[in-house]
Amino acid sequence: MDASEAMELVREAILLLLVVSLPLLLTALIVGLIVSVLQAATQVSDPTLSFVPKILAVLLALVITGPWIIERIVDFGKQAFGM
Repeated sequence: MDASEAMELVREAILLLLVVSLPLLLTALIVGLIVSVLQAATQVSDPTLSFVPKILAVLLALVITGPWIIERIVDFGKQAFGM
């Protein structure tokens, strides 16, 4: 493996990282936005109120998208070791 192949592998790894983290990050972003709007509307400023729903939503998203994420990572690993 020369330097160009190694750089291509690193580029694909970074792209894979972005793709597999996107569903979890979007879930946290959307739930955080909803909770923030509800906190602003009700004027409740409890900091733990924003963390618990986000954690639960991200765990649910991980359960739903987990098999897809693992499949993508395993395919990348097979491709990387096949070089």
